Amino acid sequence: MDLGLGRKVVFITGASGGIGWATAEAFAEEGARLALHGHRSFQALRTRAEERWNAEQAFAYACDLSEPEGIARAMEAAAAQFGRIDVCIANAGIWHAESVRLDQMPTERFRETIAVNLLGAAWTARAFLRVLTDRGPRPGEHGASLLFIGSTAGRFGERGHSDYSATKAGLYGLVRTLKNEIVQIDPRGRVNMIEPGWTVTEMARPALQDPEALPRAVRTMPLQQVGTAKDIARAAVFLSSPTAAQHISGEVLTIAGGMEGRVQWELQEIDGTAVRRRSGLE
Repeated sequence: MDLGLGRKVVFITGASGGIGWATAEAFAEEGARLALHGHRSFQALRTRAEERWNAEQAFAYACDLSEPEGIARAMEAAAAQFGRIDVCIANAGIWHAESVRLDQMPTERFRETIAVNLLGAAWTARAFLRVLTDRGPRPGEHGASLLFIGSTAGRFGERGHSDYSATKAGLYGLVRTLKNEIVQIDPRGRVNMIEPGWTVTEMARPALQDPEALPRAVRTMPLQQVGTAKDIARAAVFLSSPTAAQHISGEVLTIAGGMEGRVQWELQEIDGTAVRRRSGLE
């Protein structure tokens, strides 16, 4: 199936991370051109991109997403480089591994997470919409797409990480509002969000290395497995496709193995071996 992404320009924030890089590769496989954003790992991202693709296929841009002027300049530079931007993936985010109750959480940690995860996503969306306004809709029926990468923490919460869950919950409001605003610029423009659960990335790896973390994480999932960056990337390609998902807007796609806000599997010890059994909470 032709997903209509050949030669389209895709701007991805946080492209140096696990989900960001997997998403870049997935779009490249569809023939898209890539505008890749990085910040703290920008040099590594640029080197990796130059080794993987030529300048016609991909270009890297550096900025601090907590500074609205920075992402505005990067978005405009990408539009000038490639002529326009068709798809924007607001993926960048931070997650502090240390579990801290809200009343004990340093103010600066909360502010930093808000500045990057929520305000950074808003500044990214604003910069994209401004470029879309300047360039206008792409001729034909291939509307623009804005996609946020959220988290199940925004739906179920995450003890010890109120800063993170608050930012991801805030993305719901952006999705539900911007789906109504983008069509004032591009009548076929769409806004959606992917909501990953536990996913194996560099950001989550320290937490998952705890021997008790993985069994605890999958207790609420029927599939009993954590996701991969490619799982998220494939969904991002689908939702950004102007052909496969042309009538999908304002939606949140959860990719979390069927996760629910309840325990489905209990760990029991039988003859010295830990065994998972279905919870009685059916």
